[in-house]
Amino acid sequence: MKLVMVGSGYVGLVSGVCFADFGFDVTCVDVDESKIARLEAGELPIYEPGLDQLLAENVQAGRLRFSTDLATAAADADAVFIAVGTPSRRGDGEADLTYVFEAARQVARVAKPGTVVVIKSTVVVGTCRKVKEIIATERPGLDFSVASNPEFLREGSAIEDFMRPDRVVIGVHDKRGESALRRAYRPLYLRDSPMVVTTLENAELIKYASNAFLAMKVTFINEVADLCETVGGNVQEVAKAIGLDGRIGSKFLHAGPGFGGSCFPKDTRAFAATGQKHNTPLRLIETVISVNEDRKRRMAEKILEPLGSNPEGKKVAVLGIAFKPNTDDVREAPSLDIVPRLLEAGAIVAAHDPEAREQARPLLNEVTWADDAYDAVKDADVVAILTEWNEYRGLDLKRVAKLMRGNTLVDLRNIYKQEDLEETGLLYISVGRPRAGTPRLHAVSAKTA
Repeated sequence: MKLVMVGSGYVGLVSGVCFADFGFDVTCVDVDESKIARLEAGELPIYEPGLDQLLAENVQAGRLRFSTDLATAAADADAVFIAVGTPSRRGDGEADLTYVFEAARQVARVAKPGTVVVIKSTVVVGTCRKVKEIIATERPGLDFSVASNPEFLREGSAIEDFMRPDRVVIGVHDKRGESALRRAYRPLYLRDSPMVVTTLENAELIKYASNAFLAMKVTFINEVADLCETVGGNVQEVAKAIGLDGRIGSKFLHAGPGFGGSCFPKDTRAFAATGQKHNTPLRLIETVISVNEDRKRRMAEKILEPLGSNPEGKKVAVLGIAFKPNTDDVREAPSLDIVPRLLEAGAIVAAHDPEAREQARPLLNEVTWADDAYDAVKDADVVAILTEWNEYRGLDLKRVAKLMRGNTLVDLRNIYKQEDLEETGLLYISVGRPRAGTPRLHAVSAKTA
């Protein structure tokens, strides 16, 4: 089976490499000549643990290649996956489908009869039907099928997610599309991975509804964290207990500075915009978007608070810029909202991130970049942890305290506990947990209740 990936960004590249590892003949195509040149040289344009080794192995085995020539690649392909970007459209938040539709036109011109065109990009409901119309118009008489196969890859663990998915969603309008995708994912049958075969519309909705629900869980626990701080509770203990309920689950119940990345922000906006477009408002999701935006402002204030009424000229060391660990992705990362607010308040910011420095540097040009975490915290009045990289979990906190000018550690990811700070001289501020010495509310008696 020969497969083509149109778009060699995060989704297309990871999917292409993993399909090749399944044993298929895969060509990843992209219009960016420099990206293809780097891939042909064995260089990755993204950071994803384990991807470099898997790519090298499959290139060496002759199953994986890269090209800018779609016509040649698609000439004998059984399935062509469209995995191009669908960024938020300015103003209304709807997904910009320009790249998807253009890719569909290009595929139509070169596809062989019987080709299955698979939309792997995250697209709003109705897009696959539109793609079907575009191909039929571009090349009348072509025998083809369209299918939807949304991705559910978490950055930092994408290979594991592809190889051992919670489910594979297949949206189709005919048996040929279903058969092609079942064949493509046949290696997963041995691992009992569930296959959800449904309509094109359902597959498109499943992707957005899944991400919107997870974003809602993140936002929910962040609001619970705020209440915990007010009443003297501990959000980690609360989250652990409610996560043990099988109907809720523990994943995505980790309080922090708000969600970011390439998926949740744009997908919640697009999902809400779809509801508005069809006169069916998704009010919960609209609120999630609003609360998450406000969350980043509140976290900036949490960092600025220890600096007093005049932060001018005081130094904040920010550890972690990527939206999550094990990736260099800074798209809509909370740091891109928080750091500018610190700078606007007059603070001096030194930053460190193990992988995201080059991606973030053009976006945060007023920041001083440090080569390691200890270099960043030198002479800092406040240290703020924004991303829970493993190397920050094992910091020598006594050394941090000695290097600092001030004495406050603001941990927006709760990677430490209060007892970890004992005998360091550091004041510890976390999210959704009481500060040392904070009195708890008295229990309400039955008489007063």
